[in-house]
Amino acid sequence: MHILAVGAHPDDIEISCAGTLSKLKRAGHQVTLCHVSVGDKGHYEIPPEKLAAIRAQEARNAAAVIGCEAISLGMRDGEIYSDNEQARKRFVELFRETKPDLVITHADNDYMPDHVAVSKLVFDATFVATLPSYETSSPVLRKVPALYYMDNLSGMHFQPTVYVDVSDDFDTKLEMLSKHQSQLVWLKEHDGVDILDFVTTLGKLRGIQAGCRFAEGFVHHMVWGRNNTVRIPV
Repeated sequence: MHILAVGAHPDDIEISCAGTLSKLKRAGHQVTLCHVSVGDKGHYEIPPEKLAAIRAQEARNAAAVIGCEAISLGMRDGEIYSDNEQARKRFVELFRETKPDLVITHADNDYMPDHVAVSKLVFDATFVATLPSYETSSPVLRKVPALYYMDNLSGMHFQPTVYVDVSDDFDTKLEMLSKHQSQLVWLKEHDGVDILDFVTTLGKLRGIQAGCRFAEGFVHHMVWGRNNTVRIPV
């Protein structure tokens, strides 16, 4: 099975679902990480173009921890809009190029505009990608992929319908997240958050709910056409 995780920025995927992706990769599944934005505005001191290059390397380093590919759609922080036709077309092309069986992305009630816009774009484009008369460079996607929303940053107003026990992969999750050194600094300076401790606390909370040491929570988007038998295979 091919699992495509789509995050707004480099590090979003690692924060919310890297344990699950590590577990899936160990089980032999194909895993791809896609970052929509280059992450050019997440620092007080490093200028945007230099920061974008740093974050691209950090994303590759994180993906390399579990031996998978990291790709970017090349958009800019704060400039992702769900009602933009060019953005939708780029997302459609992403899904037609990668042909995922299952897509993981942000919940639609996440905390910041880029995350919410990506959630809507993923929902829209995974469907539009199956329309034969909507033309992009790649052939039409034959089936709407299953869609899962990953936990939002603090778990507020997010009630998982699926829990994945990531106890054996939690150290790998933290290793992947630690590759994003520019953002560990940014989150501490901008938000006063030690993100490694933050995700550990949320992982423990979801673990308590799931009856294990560490867990990650997801919501399976169940609507007609997506309520298929494709499940997170763990």
